Amino acid sequence: MTSTRERIVAATGELFRSQGFNGTSLKQVTEHAGAPTGSIYHFFPGGKEELAAAVLRESGLAYQQLFEMIADESGDIATAMGAFFTGAADALEETDFIDICPIGNVAREVASTHESLRVATVDVFNGWANSIGGRLQAAGIAESDAEELANTIISAIEGGFMLARAHRSTDGLRATGAHVQSLVEAAIST
Repeated sequence: MTSTRERIVAATGELFRSQGFNGTSLKQVTEHAGAPTGSIYHFFPGGKEELAAAVLRESGLAYQQLFEMIADESGDIATAMGAFFTGAADALEETDFIDICPIGNVAREVASTHESLRVATVDVFNGWANSIGGRLQAAGIAESDAEELANTIISAIEGGFMLARAHRSTDGLRATGAHVQSLVEAAIST
């Protein structure tokens, strides 16, 4: 059984994926979570912005752990990257192109207007970059190259989500994943 806090965070993440930060009201969150309005302020005294930062950080960590699980199960980091993009494309199709990741969605929307949320997204992206970069280094890629490649991969997945949603097709995302896999293979072989 999930706690009230967990239901609130999960409901907010779902709403952010489909409606964004500005399109989501606290009333919608409480209705979607089946929680009393006061419970949001009990768990998140800073209101919507504090709740949003928690959703971003917790969702970001979940996606990082998903990537790490895929990487652990794959034979190598290049194959893991291809599998991650393929899984993302499959998830987009299964959800009828609702953005499966609220981090990029919210970052695009509020990075210039809500400093605490901008910082939360930077923290998430840095965590992803460190995770990917560490695995790239373990595969033999120099630290500075691994860092640059990790940021390229993150940009590719977030941009791929945006293009897939706009085109209502995952063809480009899948092609990007194959290209990223090739980039990683080439970087390892140099």
